Amino acid sequence: PVWFKAGAQLFAPDGIDYLGSPGLIDAHNIIAIVACQVLLMGGAEAYRTKAAGADRTYPGGSFDPLGLADDPESFAELKVKEIKNGRLA
Repeated sequence: PVWFKAGAQLFAPDGIDYLGSPGLIDAHNIIAIVACQVLLMGGAEAYRTKAAGADRTYPGGSFDPLGLADDPESFAELKVKEIKNGRLA
């Protein structure tokens, strides 16, 4: 099947064949899939938002390989330029 019809496999009589084993995961029940998605993603987001301040659980850190944010004044100016650029785009 083509990639844009992959979701339709869920409702096909054969279902989705995970790892070559048709009985591995029963993906015929859309309500069960949505419930699992909400529980798993909700749990991950709740864990992420529980952290406060500098202990945020974002992967890595701030992305500044050139050290442009070292000076607070130039950093504030760069933030304004970035916002203005985004509004133009």
